[in-house]
Amino acid sequence: MSDTIPKIAALQFACGDDPAINLARAEELSRKAAAQGANLICLPELFLTRYFCQTESVDLFELAEPVPGPTSAHFEKLAAELGVSFVLSLFEKRTEGIYHNTACVIDPEKGYLGKYRKMHIPDDPLYLEKFYFTPGDLGVQVFETAGIKVGVLICWDQWFPEGARLAALKGAHVLVYPTAIGWHLSEKDSHGAGQLSSWQTIQRSHAVANGVFVVAVNRTGFEPTRRDGMSPEGIQFWGHSFIAGPNGVPRAQFGEADEGVIMTDFDLNALREQRHGWPFLRDRRVDQYGAITRLFDDGEI
Repeated sequence: MSDTIPKIAALQFACGDDPAINLARAEELSRKAAAQGANLICLPELFLTRYFCQTESVDLFELAEPVPGPTSAHFEKLAAELGVSFVLSLFEKRTEGIYHNTACVIDPEKGYLGKYRKMHIPDDPLYLEKFYFTPGDLGVQVFETAGIKVGVLICWDQWFPEGARLAALKGAHVLVYPTAIGWHLSEKDSHGAGQLSSWQTIQRSHAVANGVFVVAVNRTGFEPTRRDGMSPEGIQFWGHSFIAGPNGVPRAQFGEADEGVIMTDFDLNALREQRHGWPFLRDRRVDQYGAITRLFDDGEI
């Protein structure tokens, strides 16, 4: 790693129906982040569109594109121009009938480095992702860019400790979680604070348990269930993107409605200090973990 301290940025913004407008907004904020010294810029999950998984419609498969493809190529040019790296979340068309929720990593010199396909696919009210996405088949991926080893996971993956641990074991310094998560309006008053706290806690715990930085980058704004905007139902995305250090403490964070850029220095010494003081990786009992590969350890094989 060079003597220059890399800076990690996360972009939080509301997403609309027009991919061109969303792309322009992402580029505007990326330029702002680069001007502020960012080296690695992380965008929210599926930022090119509204969160379309609130309903099931075969017409929405038309939103998908190859990865690599036109959007990654656009950001390759932008990365080269600005001298920055990107983590992008895209709706990938692999072939007719096989689509993925995919994140790719762009390097300013090498261009497209590769991709990760979301492995854990939710199926909850207004989060009907199993209709659209085939579970990822690439395993956990770690990419080296901007002088950092970056592990990329996506949204629902953030609730599972296994992916975070596997990324750390592959050498990740930073875990990036592009995210689209929010409240059902009917639940916000009764459950909202607890849900948000759980989301923050689980990801901060990945930082602590693995001695890594965590970038949780969410969108903001209300998106109605019906695309014509005439539905009172929908998701109020809770924003609150944050970047936590290896001790789990947020170093930069947004509120619910904020739009813009947050940034922090990547500090390898902080990572070393956390892992030396809390040597969880050293004290793992890998010889005792065989049951972790079973769905449930009830004695059935």
